[in-house]
Amino acid sequence: MGDETLKIIAREIADKVRANATIDWTIRESARAKLMVLVKRTLTKYGYPPDKQAKAIETVLKQAELLADNLNS
Repeated sequence: MGDETLKIIAREIADKVRANATIDWTIRESARAKLMVLVKRTLTKYGYPPDKQAKAIETVLKQAELLADNLNS
């Protein structure tokens, strides 16, 4: 994948995570699952390799948790 495509994916995922992250999303499994689905759909939309999606989703959720921790501090 090209750098431009990856930038577009990153921006879109960041916007979706910000828009859909609730205060307690790191605790509630249903909210966490919703974010995982949003990330997976975005990756699929842009043709991200399916064999690398699980690692990408995990990375995005870890980064989102860190962001949430910083905002709540």
